[in-house]
Amino acid sequence: MLKVGLTGGIGSGKTTVARLFETCGIAVYYADEWAKWLMEHDPLLVEQIRTTFGQDIYDPQGHLQRPALAKIIFADPQARRALESWVHPAVLLHTEEWIQQHQASPYILKEAALLFESGSYQYVDKIITVTAPVELRIARTMTRDQASAEQVQQRIAAQLPDETKIQRSDFVIYNDEQHLLIPQVQQIHQQLLQIAPTYPQA
Repeated sequence: MLKVGLTGGIGSGKTTVARLFETCGIAVYYADEWAKWLMEHDPLLVEQIRTTFGQDIYDPQGHLQRPALAKIIFADPQARRALESWVHPAVLLHTEEWIQQHQASPYILKEAALLFESGSYQYVDKIITVTAPVELRIARTMTRDQASAEQVQQRIAAQLPDETKIQRSDFVIYNDEQHLLIPQVQQIHQQLLQIAPTYPQA
């Protein structure tokens, strides 16, 4: 089965693009959302997080205190790398299980903010990067997350620059309010449909 990675920096609009692929009948694995789920439901992952960041990082109901964790990892690169070194393998394993359940899809799309940073790019056949001007990404994220410009810039700094992602991608979608999204998605979708049959079911 053809596996396609979809990535883009924070505020780029990659989730919006993923939803458009879903309207084309493509199964999409939302890695960031599943990572959040696994951080509360994968016993080994939960134990690693509790041991490193303290028992209070989860509330009595077992919900992860995300603002507290974010404050720690974005201020401490070593803590962020440690967390990622546990989360990414858990997501990778879960992705493979999910793919087995979506064999009817012409190809599958894996939406992940840290596709390159996590090493997940090695497990997909093609890569799409969604890009947008930094100023627009900051404005979108501030509105969406009720975050300050400084907080958003800190998160952007923790990700690979768009230029690097684009160089390493097979397709690029411009979500800059100058290019229409739907025609870009449809064009890439048609190209992927043409090559998908050449990949064996897996």
